This record gives sequence, structure tokens and C-alpha cells, in this order.
Amino acid sequence: MRKFKVYIADDHTLFRKAMVNLLRSFDRVEEVKDAENGKDLLALIKYDVPDVAIVDLQMPVMDGAETCEQIIKKHPEVKIIILTMHDSHKYILHMMEMGVHAFLLKNTEPTELEKAIYSVAEKDFYHNDLVASVLRKNITERKTGQRPHFKHAEITDREKEILILICRELTIREIGHKLSLSENTVRNHRVNIMEKIGVNNTVGLVKYAYDAGIVS
Repeated sequence: MRKFKVYIADDHTLFRKAMVNLLRSFDRVEEVKDAENGKDLLALIKYDVPDVAIVDLQMPVMDGAETCEQIIKKHPEVKIIILTMHDSHKYILHMMEMGVHAFLLKNTEPTELEKAIYSVAEKDFYHNDLVASVLRKNITERKTGQRPHFKHAEITDREKEILILICRELTIREIGHKLSLSENTVRNHRVNIMEKIGVNNTVGLVKYAYDAGIVS
């Protein structure tokens, strides 16, 4: 079973070191490195690219938002999990649009952190209650007549089925098994959906599914 390299950036030393010890206890995490700010994290990534980067939002020198922007620009293969004390939906929505793969509150249970790491590494996104509440609130607050930031697209019933299962965090293989389709067919459908709506990652697919009312 595949194992993962995980880096964490947080300026609170006690919390960061406790997180390092926790991460090392996870069965499928084989290497952990830590940094006290975004600048140091980027230096680590430049030297040796991880599978997952866990980033605190509020840090000195370089904060979480700028750090994530730089990681996405320079190392788009790295999956990013944001740790935050606050569930500010506008901030989370902005960072979803930027391409961040998961959001966890700092009081999250260790089991959820472990699940999130494996999910972003293997499925490109972690769809938890925090993300769902942010997307639902965004739909509620959208002004009458304001259009979602997606291309107009005619999504077929099969594509809707696949989109719903992607939002449920099923892998390509699991979707194929559930719908009696080959993995290549599922993969092709996924690519077609992304092209139709003008997104390039799973985060965009999930956001579209909420905006279009496919997932509620």
C-alpha cells in the first residue's frame, strides 16, 4: 500500500512538534518534515517535494494564503491541507478557488486528519462537513441573477452520476465498479466534465456540483 511524505508548516512550536509526532504515528505516512513559516516550507519543498503539505493559515514571514499560492504555482502536484482556527466561509471559498485540496479546523480529531491526508493524496480532495457548509452558504448568499463562475454546460445523466460519486470521494476504480464501467471510461467522463465546465481539478468539480444543484 502506497505511503506518503507529509510536511507541516506552523509557527507554534509545541503544536507543530506534537503534530509531527502524530503524523509519524499514521500507518501510511513514511516521512514527516516541519517548518515554522511558509518561506521555510517552500525551501523544504524546493529541495524535496512531498505528497502533502499541511499549512497553518496564520504565520509570520509568509502566511498560509501566500504559501499556498506559491506551492500551487511552483509545485501543483503537492496536495494542500489548510489548518485554521476559524471557519470563515469567504476565506475558505477563495482558497478553494485557488486550488487548495482540504480544510480542517485545528480542533479536528486525529482520525479525520489521517483520513484527509489519504483522501487528498489519492482522490485529490477531502470533502468534509466544513467544506459542505461553506459551499451551501455560498449558494444561499448568492444574489438573485448572479451566475456561477462556470461555463454553461450540458451535463449528461451519466456525468451527473459520476460527479456525485466524485463528491462522495470515491476513487476512479470504485466509481467504475459501482457503475459497471471501466476505469478508462470513468476517467474519460471526468475529463469531459472538467472541459465542459472549465475547471482543472477535483476542487472545481465539487464546487460546480453544489453551484449547479447536483449535490445539495
